[in-house]
Amino acid sequence: MVERSAFSTGQQVRLACRAQGFTSQTSGLAEGFAQANLVVLPAAVAADFQEFCRRNPKPCPLLDVTEPGNPLPARLAADADLRTDLPRYRVWKNGELAGEVTDLVDLWRDDFVSFLIGCSFTFEAALLRAGLAVRHLDLGVNVAMYRTNRPCASAGPFRGPLVVSMRPFKPTDAIRAVQITSRYPAVHGAPVHIGLPGDLGIADLARPDYGDVVPVAADELPVFWACGVTPQAVLASARLPLAITHSPGCMFVSDVHDESLATF
Repeated sequence: MVERSAFSTGQQVRLACRAQGFTSQTSGLAEGFAQANLVVLPAAVAADFQEFCRRNPKPCPLLDVTEPGNPLPARLAADADLRTDLPRYRVWKNGELAGEVTDLVDLWRDDFVSFLIGCSFTFEAALLRAGLAVRHLDLGVNVAMYRTNRPCASAGPFRGPLVVSMRPFKPTDAIRAVQITSRYPAVHGAPVHIGLPGDLGIADLARPDYGDVVPVAADELPVFWACGVTPQAVLASARLPLAITHSPGCMFVSDVHDESLATF
């Protein structure tokens, strides 16, 4: 198994995934290179999903959309293959999670359209450069993610709740985190909520819907960002015969430098 410390570029991560040598979550890998969520859908519903992303830019900021049947995300990495270059994928059938796989070679179809959606793992390097500790990185676990009571704007068959990722900070650091992440709207940008998880319909921070438990100290605030796992919650209502996503936390790591996505 490849050690996480071995990855300094997006290409190294992708090649390890392609060789089936890395199947874990990608937070903290290849610092400085943008990461992306993946949604793969039949072409018949691709326009509706693209409209869903347009109407919900916080959880679904689009970085690239491929042509039907083409697994190459040319804008993000010229030598990549979306069928093999993520650690793990989720397969959805009729709105239900049917299983996880480590490649899509046998599942791939000529009508598949791939959507690459910005990921908040991208701005974590900026937080670290500013001297802010990122708890799940310190613990070596996946980020905690929660379904909320906030509905997304629907489009075609796509409707459902906003999903958020959570990182705890002391109040002064939370303010700094807002300032830093506001520079990256292409990877979710500023938080959507700070503190009071009950206002988002989150009853217990110790029971995330996706990812791992990330403890929040008594002197810290939970800070919530819109999350690219949102489409996975939405697929349940769409009930498509077949759809594919990344496994939560197991992102596509690109060749795009994160600072190229900053707006100021």
